[in-house]
Amino acid sequence: MRFGLSLQTRVFVLLLLFAVAVVGFMLKLPATFRHIDKELHTAFYFGAAAFLNLAFAGKNLLRHAFIFVALYLFGMAIEWAQAYSNRFFRSRIHGRFDPEDLQANLYGLVAFSALWLVVVTVMLLSKKRSQPAA
Repeated sequence: MRFGLSLQTRVFVLLLLFAVAVVGFMLKLPATFRHIDKELHTAFYFGAAAFLNLAFAGKNLLRHAFIFVALYLFGMAIEWAQAYSNRFFRSRIHGRFDPEDLQANLYGLVAFSALWLVVVTVMLLSKKRSQPAA
């Protein structure tokens, strides 16, 4: 159990946070925050990657890579959904498809991955050092 929670509880929290994220990304950002939109994208994807890796991947590189790709695809889907929603509702509930948002998402994912690789490497090296030589 990660975070001391069962898999079922972690999946429930994930689905709840996923729904909140979708709604949040589909609404237009309040004017107060529009000047830091890219920074918010970077921070969100860094945080999402951190949460998902801590909750589901641990030190597993394959799971980490899956989470990275899944979050990037989620960001692409959200951008397309934002553009489509403006046509679907015939009202501008959000901005437009923004490739710079995808780039900011990628920055957050890469930044977390770099940190994750350092932490996992240090953990593995310290574990090797603490094991007695055979």
